[in-house]
Amino acid sequence: MACDPEVLRHVPLFALLDEEETAVLAGQVEVRQFAARQRIYKLGDPGGRAYVVVSGMVQVTTVDEDHQEVVVDEPTHGEFFGFASMLEETAHESSAIALEETVCIEVDRHDIAILLERKPMSGMDMLAVLGRQFHASQKLVRVRAARNPNEVIEEKETFGERVADRVASFGGSWTFIGSFAIVLTSYASLNVGLATRAWDPYPFILLNLFLSMLAAIQAPVIMMSQNRQDKKDRLRGELDYEVNRRAETEIQGLAHKINLIGDKIGDVEDLLRNRIEHRTP
Repeated sequence: MACDPEVLRHVPLFALLDEEETAVLAGQVEVRQFAARQRIYKLGDPGGRAYVVVSGMVQVTTVDEDHQEVVVDEPTHGEFFGFASMLEETAHESSAIALEETVCIEVDRHDIAILLERKPMSGMDMLAVLGRQFHASQKLVRVRAARNPNEVIEEKETFGERVADRVASFGGSWTFIGSFAIVLTSYASLNVGLATRAWDPYPFILLNLFLSMLAAIQAPVIMMSQNRQDKKDRLRGELDYEVNRRAETEIQGLAHKINLIGDKIGDVEDLLRNRIEHRTP
């Protein structure tokens, strides 16, 4: 359907065009009307055209590596979608569906070329829209990216915390137990063998002092490491909660789609039933 120049004047991107430029653009673009839940384009379709929302609302989605549908954008009045694929002349990397009765202006590369020749500054408005979509995609990636709790903790750990982990790891190993047993046995045997010349005769008071000092230092170090382990466990719990929440959202989305499919099947049954009744004499 041909576009009325008056429609373009109510679109923010084209509001600065003069009457002649508006008339030229109106003669190039087309107005498309979409019913609620009607698909505008799907993932993989040729990206020869982009759309500007005049009225209504559109939902743009894509599919991630887990084959889950992800909402990328929900453009409303005056906003673009499908624009990058149109400029690159590549297949759409997303799907678009009208959430309600929607009117869109359909444009292609030739229409944009004419617009830029007539009104170069309008290109900045289009770049701003693409920039918002890019930032939204970046935010989506940051939110949905799977994070390793160990990596998150290690990014913020200090030198003292790393030392505490090493001490706790070595202090709780058989290597430490075996080495410590050898040192204690050698120390005690040497002092007993030297008899009156021993520097720490039985009951080894100096050794007990060293052991007490070691225990006094080792205990808080191990507690520091345990506190860090508790932080890792809490972070794992938070990440698991996020995953479960996304899974719940996806399940709810699937249930909603199943309900819609059931409604559509019911509509088809009613339509067939009405046709059969009208054909029956």
